[in-house]
Amino acid sequence: MTELRKVSPEEIAAAVADLNRELKSAGAGGLERIDCSPENIEQGLARLVLSLVELLRRLLERQAIRRMEGGSLKEEKIEEMGQALMKLEAKVAEIAAAFGLRPEDLNLELGPLGNLLDK
Repeated sequence: MTELRKVSPEEIAAAVADLNRELKSAGAGGLERIDCSPENIEQGLARLVLSLVELLRRLLERQAIRRMEGGSLKEEKIEEMGQALMKLEAKVAEIAAAFGLRPEDLNLELGPLGNLLDK
């Protein structure tokens, strides 16, 4: 059985201060904000939605690869999923272009995970 260690109020305060410093330094890089002024609200909203769709698409792609490598998918299911993910990628690019967005505009800063899109 693991013995619990008593933590002093000073240790808690120090841990909270360390966490606050880390959070501030993470934000010091200047998080890019989506500009949703009245003039470009549609483009800002499209950028936000398409960034989230791209994040989900990449997560689905990674999950599909894991399942494929694990041998839990039949050959025809692999083909189906590949086609669906390629169509989704093309549709995201098409909609982004319609709103004057470049692929790099859809990048998200994911904190310790890095960026959504490779630089």
